[in-house]
Amino acid sequence: MSTTTNKPPVAKNMDVIIDIIGIGHSGEGVGRIDGYTLFIKGALPGEKVKAKVIKVKKTYGYGKLLEIVEKSEGRTEPECDIYNQCGGCQLQHMDYNAQLEWKRQRVTDNMERIGKLEGVTVLPTLGMDDPWNYRNKAQVPIGEHEGGLVGGFYAQGSHRIIDMDTCNIQHDLNNDLIREVKHIAQQLGISAYNETTHKGLLRHVVVKIAIHTNEIMVVLVTNGEQLPKQKHFVSQIRDKFNQVVSICQNVNTKKTNVIFGDQTKTLWGKDVIYDYIGEVKFAISARSFYQVNPVQTKVLYEKALEYAGLTGEETVIDAYCGIGTISLFLAQKAKKVYGVEIVKEAIEDARVNAQLNEMDNVEFAVGKAEEVIPKWKEQGVEADVIVVDPPRKGCDETLLQTIIAMKPKRVVYVSCDSATLARDLRILEDGGFRTERVQPVDMFPHTVHVECVTSLIY
Repeated sequence: MSTTTNKPPVAKNMDVIIDIIGIGHSGEGVGRIDGYTLFIKGALPGEKVKAKVIKVKKTYGYGKLLEIVEKSEGRTEPECDIYNQCGGCQLQHMDYNAQLEWKRQRVTDNMERIGKLEGVTVLPTLGMDDPWNYRNKAQVPIGEHEGGLVGGFYAQGSHRIIDMDTCNIQHDLNNDLIREVKHIAQQLGISAYNETTHKGLLRHVVVKIAIHTNEIMVVLVTNGEQLPKQKHFVSQIRDKFNQVVSICQNVNTKKTNVIFGDQTKTLWGKDVIYDYIGEVKFAISARSFYQVNPVQTKVLYEKALEYAGLTGEETVIDAYCGIGTISLFLAQKAKKVYGVEIVKEAIEDARVNAQLNEMDNVEFAVGKAEEVIPKWKEQGVEADVIVVDPPRKGCDETLLQTIIAMKPKRVVYVSCDSATLARDLRILEDGGFRTERVQPVDMFPHTVHVECVTSLIY
């Protein structure tokens, strides 16, 4: 018995003229030829382009942009000199207002396609007045090229470091510090880590800036405990930057892509820096997670607070609470907040942050949300509002079933991936909740990422 297979309508190295109808998850233009999907980096919706087919798979392929035959009104010139090489941004060639509209459309499409949620209100994306130099944290891999140290971001889809002196989405001081630390390390003869051979010392340089206090922390991630000429390294950083109040070394000797190891020591200055989100103060350590866009974090959290609808009488549970950022923001208006997080160090930070703000209406627990929350219920904790801010993979299904069983009046779902958000909303809707509205927030301008705050009622 013979079987016939549908052969793709394109072949490798073929030149094609194609209409671009959308943008893929990684920022490539999406076009179709006889139903066959072609992803073309640098092409925008509404454009007709000429491209060379460079990879052919069964149902989709990739093309290289050769020429823009008809240009989109949303096209703009990228600000960054290394934009076409670096994988840090994906949408700098798209006008900022067009980016915001595309992000809203992407969320809407996921609601309908993945969540099967018809008629859900997806509000216009909340963007920035100035969508540049917004990142308060830089974590830059260090490597060697032709005998010199390089540091920058990885080329898209690879671990090849694109050397960078200035990144247009980083705070200017981040750029200055990264550049100077590379220079100091080069002068002192400190070797860069090589992923392939597992040799060399300096793996990453991490800089954190507290925007509201102007305090800066520098973290040197090393493949070994000894840092040669440590005193010189520290004094040269201090001499150049008086805002630096903390210099730390993190030791990571594992063969891994994970940036940080388990051991951190303070080489000079304070163990933490302090920053504010609104009125709430946070201690930020070398390894603690803290949102990288302070302007939009306030916008995001204020929206979460608005959707929680707090009057001062509510009990709130914050699943995936991290270092307590959302928990403490909610505690300003709630009667009691319970936060749960699986990472022990994050809960320790959360408790410190609660003390820092003299908030005694917050309680934190270490563990899986889907295991801790039922125990709280057994102890008589009845949640009026449950807030979730899960990782990119979304909520554990057991947690969703726990939320459905607890029947809070409101659920506020903060998400960094609208596809897993839509999937989880479908489960909550099937469990009796109704999705009121979804508010996209642009936390990462010029990238494909979009954050969302969703309001659900029971």
